[in-house]
Amino acid sequence: MKYDVVIIGGGAAGLSSAVYSQRAMLKTVVVEQEYMGTGQIAESPRVDNYLGFFGLDGAELGDKFRSHAEALGTEFLNDEVTEIISLESSNGYKIKPSEGDVLETKTVIFSAGCKRKNLGIKGEKEFSARGISFCAVCDGAFYKNKTAAVIGAGDTAFSDALYLANIASKVYIIARRDKFRAGNSLVDAAKKRGNIEILTNTVPIEFTGEKSVDGIILNANGNEKKLAVNGIFIAVGSVPNTALLSGIAKLDESGYVVADEDGVTSAAGIFAAGDVRTKRLRQVITAAADGANCAVSAEKYIRENF
Repeated sequence: MKYDVVIIGGGAAGLSSAVYSQRAMLKTVVVEQEYMGTGQIAESPRVDNYLGFFGLDGAELGDKFRSHAEALGTEFLNDEVTEIISLESSNGYKIKPSEGDVLETKTVIFSAGCKRKNLGIKGEKEFSARGISFCAVCDGAFYKNKTAAVIGAGDTAFSDALYLANIASKVYIIARRDKFRAGNSLVDAAKKRGNIEILTNTVPIEFTGEKSVDGIILNANGNEKKLAVNGIFIAVGSVPNTALLSGIAKLDESGYVVADEDGVTSAAGIFAAGDVRTKRLRQVITAAADGANCAVSAEKYIRENF
């Protein structure tokens, strides 16, 4: 099958790309390995920060994204892409799925997202979206005048804690060591906030609760204790799903695709949208914006090269 645009990955970025590609009259297919995949937004029990859809369940919002793309005639392929092959003679690419037929395309929009790093401790899976979150900007508002904990010691953890300090009455930063990966300015800012307490040499070993999380069992300098909290934010990093682009497009030291807002990568005809690209803010609304930009960039590239 031949396409103008092959979008690898669904979610807000991929589905927004599909909407804009279809409106530009480009033959488009979304290849998504998860059945009816709508991205990480589907894991959120409530979304309060997507314009016009206040308080919507994340899965319902994701379904609306997909339905919009389907209504415009977007094709979907439930499969995993195993290889992207450059067609030097035609300026295009071959996309090899794990099971289906090889796809030929003029452009690729890569929106495969990221995998969050987990702690792998008891209660983490059970209380995910029930008091455990991976995004302070997404879910911080639910903890107004409550107690929250941020697990991690990098820039994201300290930035999350400073953000939460404006909302929650008390914020703990839980760090494995007494040295931090975060920049000195963030660490100093956190130390100056009266409602932030930094717990060093402290390792979480279990999350507790019944219907929702109510605390963390910690190993602090060899001593076990329980810390009562209303919400927990895990900020130990994420891994972008960019292995397919290794050796094809430029990646930064953390594996993110180097691309600006237009989505243009170092590989001609390949565009990066959503959490996979280098950017400051990774949110559902910025992912949707990325998708729109990439589709416009893809249309321009096709017009100029085919």
